[in-house]
Amino acid sequence: YAAGGLSQVKRELLISKKYRKKRPFFIRFASPDNNTIRILFFQQWSEFNLDLLETIFPGNREWIQIPAQTDQGDYSLEVTSARLPDGSWLQVGMSTESRLRVLAQFWKTFMNVAVFLILASLISGYFLSRKALRPIRHLIQTVQSIEAGRMDVRVPQTQAQDELGELVRLFNTMLSRIQALVEGMKESLDNVAHELRTPMTRMHNIAEVALRSGEDAGTYRNALQDFAEESNRLLKMLNTFMDISEAETGVMDLDCSEFEVKEMIYPVVEVYEYVAEDNGLCIQAEVEDGLWLMADFNRMSQVVANLLDNAIKYTPAHSEPITVKAWSDDQGVVLSVHDSGKGMAQAELPRIWDRLYRVADDHNDARKGLGLGLAQVKAIVQAHNGWVDVSSRPGAGSTFWVHLPR
Repeated sequence: YAAGGLSQVKRELLISKKYRKKRPFFIRFASPDNNTIRILFFQQWSEFNLDLLETIFPGNREWIQIPAQTDQGDYSLEVTSARLPDGSWLQVGMSTESRLRVLAQFWKTFMNVAVFLILASLISGYFLSRKALRPIRHLIQTVQSIEAGRMDVRVPQTQAQDELGELVRLFNTMLSRIQALVEGMKESLDNVAHELRTPMTRMHNIAEVALRSGEDAGTYRNALQDFAEESNRLLKMLNTFMDISEAETGVMDLDCSEFEVKEMIYPVVEVYEYVAEDNGLCIQAEVEDGLWLMADFNRMSQVVANLLDNAIKYTPAHSEPITVKAWSDDQGVVLSVHDSGKGMAQAELPRIWDRLYRVADDHNDARKGLGLGLAQVKAIVQAHNGWVDVSSRPGAGSTFWVHLPR
């Protein structure tokens, strides 16, 4: 413009290949008072009311919008102004039609992609949620089966190492423990009912005999003595059951104090020596000097007494002495009771700690005691955070160990 005026500007625009391809620019020259001097390629901008530019005084670098007068789209001509050195105005603009067309195409493409992605997400989410919630459905089905009385059902285990897989594993473990507990309770109730039947029948028979004997005071006295013995036996069995249950549920009341182990073992051995002598046996005790233990004195005396009573019952007369030992190791205090009795088969060892389980006596094919002594031993020791162990072979006797923390 400075070199050749308007004609030179028009000549340069005609030479431009880029401009000849499309109409990218609108160019208007106006006088200092905004009267139109020249609009280049006026016919290309016929859809706009260019007369409006004369009514809007231009501002330097300000944008003016002229709406299109057509039904083909809601676009406009955007024009900015610059003052030339001679005071006239140069206005350059561009139509927003192509920009709006690109935006419309972009929005259409975006909506198509968005709809596809939403549908794909919904379908994928449906299948993924079904797969993820499959363990929950199995869990619900298992609970419904248990509610119907089936305790043997389990939730199918998955290979996934996630929270749901861990939940399934823990739930199955809990079901196994509950099933074992329920079966144990049923077995215990059956055994208790069987064990109660004998003393209750005896007590009933004693009462009937006394009633039929007339008014003989001696008969009444003997009947009352027999009745008292049976009731004591029954009470002892029930108390033992209560002790075992309290210990297994962790509510056993322990009166713990520190005492020397020999002060607990020797008095118990002394009491059972008389019982052993009556059965043609003897007891030997070896206790480490200065061995102290923090525990319930009476409960631990009961443990030793039950083990000695069990050893005497199942050891034939004139056998080797029954030995009771106590010593310390790295983990605490160890008590052992060894006998040279008939021993037990390996298959029986896991069951001897169960309530009311008794090993058959080969000599008379009878069962001795209530079958609660070893169960009580295990319960008391576990209440002290200890554990029990046993080693036995048929014909070679048995050895019981009690491990207790200091």
